[in-house]
Amino acid sequence: MSNYYEFQNSAKILSGDFAIENIPHEFKSLGAKNILVLTDKTLEKIGTLQIVIDAIDNGELKINGIFTEIPPDSSIDTINEVVKQYKNLNCDGILAIGGGSVIDTAKGTRMVLSQEKEDIMDLSGCELIAYGKHIPFIAIPTTSGTGSEATLVAVILNKVQNIKMEFISYFLVPDVAVLDPRMTLTLPKKTTASTGMDALCHAIESYTCLQRNPMSDAYATAAIEIIRENLVNAVKNGNDKKVRIAMANASLMAGVSFSNSMVGLIHAIGHSVGAVSKVPHGDAMSILMPVCMKFNKDKLESEYAKLLLYVAGEAVYINTPKEKRADTTIKYIEKMLKELNDLSGLPTKLSETNVKREDFEAIAEKSLNDGAMIVNPKQVSYNDVINILNEAF
Repeated sequence: MSNYYEFQNSAKILSGDFAIENIPHEFKSLGAKNILVLTDKTLEKIGTLQIVIDAIDNGELKINGIFTEIPPDSSIDTINEVVKQYKNLNCDGILAIGGGSVIDTAKGTRMVLSQEKEDIMDLSGCELIAYGKHIPFIAIPTTSGTGSEATLVAVILNKVQNIKMEFISYFLVPDVAVLDPRMTLTLPKKTTASTGMDALCHAIESYTCLQRNPMSDAYATAAIEIIRENLVNAVKNGNDKKVRIAMANASLMAGVSFSNSMVGLIHAIGHSVGAVSKVPHGDAMSILMPVCMKFNKDKLESEYAKLLLYVAGEAVYINTPKEKRADTTIKYIEKMLKELNDLSGLPTKLSETNVKREDFEAIAEKSLNDGAMIVNPKQVSYNDVINILNEAF
């Protein structure tokens, strides 16, 4: 842990049954009356959007527009179009309903509007984005993985350069994060498994990267314990509201943790696997997590040993010799991955995805230039990444 750290968790959290019904009151408190709703076609089709509309229809709030043309990866063009819609429809607040792409689109939109710009690329490369004009923003996550509803990061795809750009600012965090079990009840088993492992990866990397701190550690370990107790059950019993809201809280806590301490090697390679080979983010995290942990283990023996308590539980921790705890932590993550593969088809190897060996060079080059590498506790070379990819293949 460094001698100095900063920590912020500014989003108000509404969690539990009928949390959505409180949204009109929250927008009123924020001074917004005419909102733009952002979501995607899938959530519109399966009825998730309608659940929200019905829940907030009490006469206090007006929906000026609904934008559903959001792709799986939030993009520059999409954000610039949403900015135009927001202005043309005279909106004064944003409601995002969706996974990481939808929420990141909302973050990007808010960022452009708050800085009174027209194009998000005008803010590319900014070391520090100032507060700017306040744009009321509430986020409702519909997956339990990214934690985007509580993070200071927005990942935006630059299609021209084929890279995922990261925008970081404390002012990207939504004003309110709404966790409602109704939003994840229809998640398919594989998506539940993939996003759950993404949340686990956020917590583990935030606990072990160079910018970790006591506050981020507390959120990370709590998230890991909840994931251990609920992820498999969420895949098995997707209509159980108790496990769904538990996973939603774990995802948010993991998001708060890594938002303040950052992530490392797993995400650096995972981002590149996604950009080059179009592998879903959670799938990439699931596959790469145990392999990258083995690579980092010589630097993180003590941290991985401590994590066994949260990854496997008290009985396993007590009965495992100290010198074997780090390895056992990794083995339990591999065990969870295997169980999720059996239950949902979650891939366990890169060869089970769109990755080809001829992609390795491009993936390795992008990985080394990813910002997450900076806070990884161990130096990583081009050959190291190639070896990791080979082992994960």
